[in-house]
Amino acid sequence: MASTRIRRFRRDGLIFPVHDSGPGNGAPVVLLHGFPLDHRCWDATVPILHRAGLRTLAPDQRGYAQGNAPSSRRAYLLPDLADDVLALLDEAQISSAHLVGHGWGGALAWHLAGTSQRIRSVTILSTPHPGALTWSARRRGRAPSGVSTVFVQLPYLPERMLARRLPGRVKGGAGLSAQRAQSHLAAYEGPADLTGPLNWYRAARLYRGPTPDARVPTTYLWGNHDAACHRATAQRTARYVRGDYRFIELAGGHWLPETHPVAVAGEVEHQVRSVDPM
Repeated sequence: MASTRIRRFRRDGLIFPVHDSGPGNGAPVVLLHGFPLDHRCWDATVPILHRAGLRTLAPDQRGYAQGNAPSSRRAYLLPDLADDVLALLDEAQISSAHLVGHGWGGALAWHLAGTSQRIRSVTILSTPHPGALTWSARRRGRAPSGVSTVFVQLPYLPERMLARRLPGRVKGGAGLSAQRAQSHLAAYEGPADLTGPLNWYRAARLYRGPTPDARVPTTYLWGNHDAACHRATAQRTARYVRGDYRFIELAGGHWLPETHPVAVAGEVEHQVRSVDPM
């Protein structure tokens, strides 16, 4: 069945914007953003992928756009988020695709890499396999760095506090430029706009299913100054991959799609071509 261009898709009564671009006959690559960004985090990477002959589909994921942000935290369980991605493929009439995920988008890509036969490969940025995160938390006796999944369960207060602290979180460390950070944060007019994105964290404590090992070709890119993922955790990730695996260490922090777009695009192209030679 021939694929078709899409601007949005519907699932579960929700409407998801999609930025579908690049050569129509190129291998399809779905780009999954993380918290607290949206599809624009791929702006520097997408043109490079297009020059390599790849088609890109970058949705604004559940909770990040008007019309796709249910208030119930149970609406953000991993199986539902995964079904959103598969619904995107259905709408575009794509039988299978390559995934690229950053942050929470990476966690979702790990889940799909172990559960769906429609995923041809994954390239994951910053986020180690959840099994490695669990190992790290037990080893260190505390939860991994990042938004507290305990504190975030409270109503209202996390949104108000994060609205004040978000600019520093996005720009902090080896982070984004002030201009890029401001561009992303302009999407949040007030604390209420953070409820959908924060519900990804809230739902994490409700989901009891383990993430299976990845069973497709996998590339994992890690920034060696990423405060949210220690080196041992990043290296441990190899134990949770059953397909071909590449581990790429970059000099930088968490925001790899925007700070290392050339390296990211190069690794994505390498991964896609290793599975689907031209």
